[in-house]
Amino acid sequence: MSEHVRIEQDGGVLAITLARPERRNAITVAMYAGLAQAFESAANDDSIRLITIRGEGQDFAAGNDLQDFLSVRPDDMTDIPVWRLLRALATCRTPVVAAVHGNCVGIGTTMLLHCDLVVADPQTRFSLPFIDLALVPEAASTLLLPQLAGRRRSARYLLLGEPFGAEEALAIGLISHVAPEGALEGLTQKLVASLLAKPAEALRETQRLLRHGASDAILERMELESRSFAERLESDELKEAIASFFAARAKA
Repeated sequence: MSEHVRIEQDGGVLAITLARPERRNAITVAMYAGLAQAFESAANDDSIRLITIRGEGQDFAAGNDLQDFLSVRPDDMTDIPVWRLLRALATCRTPVVAAVHGNCVGIGTTMLLHCDLVVADPQTRFSLPFIDLALVPEAASTLLLPQLAGRRRSARYLLLGEPFGAEEALAIGLISHVAPEGALEGLTQKLVASLLAKPAEALRETQRLLRHGASDAILERMELESRSFAERLESDELKEAIASFFAARAKA
């Protein structure tokens, strides 16, 4: 497990925390591996009735740690830890509850498409700046986001990179709840308690039925996106975009 992914199990709940607050929970390759392992292990553990995921500090997740992500270049770019995590999320057979706040950037937003319930602080901001970095979206977001929001609104998020807030995320169905100000943890725990009070097998089977028939299309789109993503990583356009990104950050 990565030192920046905290895993705790208590009373049937596997609690996953992104714990790199000093870097706004920007996700490293090691963190992806730790997250993938946690979800893959949970799939084979009937004692885990529910998975929660949250971020420590001011943001849920600031997307990829670009410097780290680009420094690790395995021979097979279609089977790196991030794709392991996304496949595990897409096929997860245990209910997943996310609690988000602050900024949810890139995969910090797209991973939520695979959670069963998402609770957001009212000030949460969602953004998908893949194109600005000369990349393409992942997590089957090019399939799932238009299903939720429609193609025109999805174009605002993915082509223009327009950020949006919690109320808009609720309206399109990306999240399930907006917590009152200061009540994110309280509402999350209330939902967790409500789920745990229900018959465990009926809950698990209903979650499976909700996802039934969708996983093949989702995995197929993930495969298509991952191939395009890998190609983008070799492009001159990406090198220019990343150089501009780090130059702007150095001036900030």
